[in-house]
Amino acid sequence: MPARYHLRFQLHPTPQAAAQAAELAEFCREAGVDEVVLLLGAEEFYAGHPVGAAEDRLYETAATASAVLRAAGLEVSLNPWVTAGHADRGRVDRLGFTPMVGPAGEVAATQASFACPRWRSWLTAHYARFAALGFRVLWLEDDFRYHNHAPLTWGGGFEEPMLERLARLVGAPVTREQVVAAITAPGPPHPWRALLQQVWRTAQLEVAALVAEAVATHSGRRSQLGLMSSEVGVASVEGRDWPALFAALSIDGRVSHRPHFARYGDAPGRELSFSVWMLEVQRALRPAGVPSEPEIENWPHTAWSKSDTQTWSELVTAQLAGSAAMFLNVHPMQSGRAQRFAPVAELLRRSRPALDLIAERQAGEPATHGVGLAVRQDAAAHVRTRPGPSAGGAAGGGDPAALAALAALAELAAFAELAVDPGAAADYLLRYGVPVTAAGGAPVRVLFGQLARAFDDTEIRAMLAGGLLLDGTAARVLTERGFGELLGVEVAEVVDREQPVAPGPYALERVLPVPGAAGIGVGAAGIEAGVHLSINNQPALARLAPRPGAEEWTEILTPEQHRWGAGRCVFRNRLGGRVAVLAATAPDLLPYDDDGQRLLHATVRFLEGDRPTLPLVTGGPHLIPHLSRTADGWRLAIANGSADPARPRVALPGARPAETGLPAVTDLRADTACLAGAADPEATLLAPLDKPAAARVTRTGHRLELDQDLPHRGWLVLDWR
Repeated sequence: MPARYHLRFQLHPTPQAAAQAAELAEFCREAGVDEVVLLLGAEEFYAGHPVGAAEDRLYETAATASAVLRAAGLEVSLNPWVTAGHADRGRVDRLGFTPMVGPAGEVAATQASFACPRWRSWLTAHYARFAALGFRVLWLEDDFRYHNHAPLTWGGGFEEPMLERLARLVGAPVTREQVVAAITAPGPPHPWRALLQQVWRTAQLEVAALVAEAVATHSGRRSQLGLMSSEVGVASVEGRDWPALFAALSIDGRVSHRPHFARYGDAPGRELSFSVWMLEVQRALRPAGVPSEPEIENWPHTAWSKSDTQTWSELVTAQLAGSAAMFLNVHPMQSGRAQRFAPVAELLRRSRPALDLIAERQAGEPATHGVGLAVRQDAAAHVRTRPGPSAGGAAGGGDPAALAALAALAELAAFAELAVDPGAAADYLLRYGVPVTAAGGAPVRVLFGQLARAFDDTEIRAMLAGGLLLDGTAARVLTERGFGELLGVEVAEVVDREQPVAPGPYALERVLPVPGAAGIGVGAAGIEAGVHLSINNQPALARLAPRPGAEEWTEILTPEQHRWGAGRCVFRNRLGGRVAVLAATAPDLLPYDDDGQRLLHATVRFLEGDRPTLPLVTGGPHLIPHLSRTADGWRLAIANGSADPARPRVALPGARPAETGLPAVTDLRADTACLAGAADPEATLLAPLDKPAAARVTRTGHRLELDQDLPHRGWLVLDWR
């Protein structure tokens, strides 16, 4: 089935709406667009939650436009611009809604509380009225959330009706100041954090169910709802229950998802790693069978915000994830004139050949393979925040205003700490050429940071019985939880960058010689012993000491070359598992280089054990892999995230059976372990905005190498059948 384009476009609520719709229909015909998602009263045309004559004009515009577009053979959906409201931007409430209140006490001027009965009535009536027009999907914008409601510093949810709900659960009155202090307090999570998340979650689910019922009734059950989502870590802070939310929004089992996954403006090519893992993680969070229409958006909605090359590469990324459609938001929001932007049509026409090639061998979202990411929707409930700056150090000594300002800054920093997700681990792996997956059952997993607190003891023990990569924070957490003897290291402390400790500040990581290695001075991963890497800018470092039986691959040094602790250790534990521990607490912030990549690849191979299954990519900086099943085999797609051309090399997984004594794997559809013995893959080069072309690859032993340049943001697609 070919790729699908769903174009979001705003028409003006004026007598010119019919002419603008006809022009839009012609644009869609020329650009190959399958569906229009009408956007009305948005951004520059938004004057506040619409009612009365303002809502009448939007309704008449939607009715007129949908008739014109359907007559042209297009499907039509609707994207009402606001639910709670995106941002004030000088607008004011005219309907008497209870406003959102932020953690520092700021009051929104036009953004409504999820607990407000009057707002709930307006929202359900608004969606009900437009549902009668029979749209395929009515979308809920990503303002259907608590965070990111400017000018509130974090977001809303601290208004009195919410606090009253919390008070009923607590069994006593509560103040905003008490609640904020409790949920951000250092140490073990205060019980109120989970209770506030329950309050927020329940209120959101109540509203979702009301809107779904209204749309089902007034559309004659023809329409469905769709949800746009934002970044997953901050959704966890809100206590979002993804399956429950999609269930509440479902109409006869139908609901759609529009995940955020790409930067809104120009970004370095390495940011494609963000796009890959955001799509992968959100796939794991939403229920199976919910179609995904990732949003490709440039903001502030002009061709100058994001290059066509970047947009194309993000389209390809979304299609590799098996997306049901591309949700396009690429016209200036205020224009109303689709044909004024012929280059947009050209962009879509030139992008389609690559998307169709990928889509033709997909049947829905493909299963992925890689190092397993740690995904928990309730991760924020388990985070332990760090103590903030001392109030005694505030400017002005005991000045109450200065102390209050310092306390507010500490609370905001704590809110940021609560938002944890597997993104740092995914970026670290993907940018070094290691594929990742959010699917369960991966033989090698990665657990960084405070996500180590989100899994129970049984789950942690299962991870430790396989292959597990830990950073310094996770190793410290697991040690505190009693798993230290299974890690192969002792974690004495985690030292902040500015913390004075003996024998001095950490600065360098040095590769150690491997005992018994063939050749004098050979270190881990075949790197020359004594080679230095920088660890100077790590925000904190775990002081590691290897336990008996562990292999120490690198050590940490001070500027004076004094030993500070171990840098990277690997260990085989009594459960039969293999563990690798990094002293770094933010491995994604380590300087990326060839030696760092070689160390990581060697670590992954160690963790895989006797039967490796992962193809590992080298050949240039930031070659980002995506490994997935196809109908009859496997597909490895590699993006060039560097501005320079590259020639990717793929180290194929799977030692030959004669080398291991293990039985051979012969079913390519079942296991990547046999790729080393499989026939060479079909290779296709996808250059930005160009037609797919057959590529030349050379095989040497267990390695494939592209014989031509892969351009910036281009994709190499290898298909094994």
